[in-house]
Amino acid sequence: MGCKVTRLYDVGVAGVHRVLDQRDLLRGAKVIVVVAGMEGALPSVVAGLVDVPVIAVPTSIGYGASFDGMAALLGMMNSCAPGVAVVNIDNGFGAGYLASQMSR
Repeated sequence: MGCKVTRLYDVGVAGVHRVLDQRDLLRGAKVIVVVAGMEGALPSVVAGLVDVPVIAVPTSIGYGASFDGMAALLGMMNSCAPGVAVVNIDNGFGAGYLASQMSR
């Protein structure tokens, strides 16, 4: 869709220092897509660090009581951070499409 994409891996809330180490990169983005499982807290953390839209993608992959992504979906939908939009479980395509529209 013509957008420049930068990927970050293994930057979750279990090691929030890894997210904080990427603050400058995150603050330089036009739109951020955050894919997370478990409790779905990562989009809220990221949205608290930036002033651009954050698109949250709950993932069905995880362990514990994730209920195939429902726990992450509900957590993301209950985010108190401003600027968070949530797509359906595993809908990375929809998130990418929305991000491309927002960045135009």
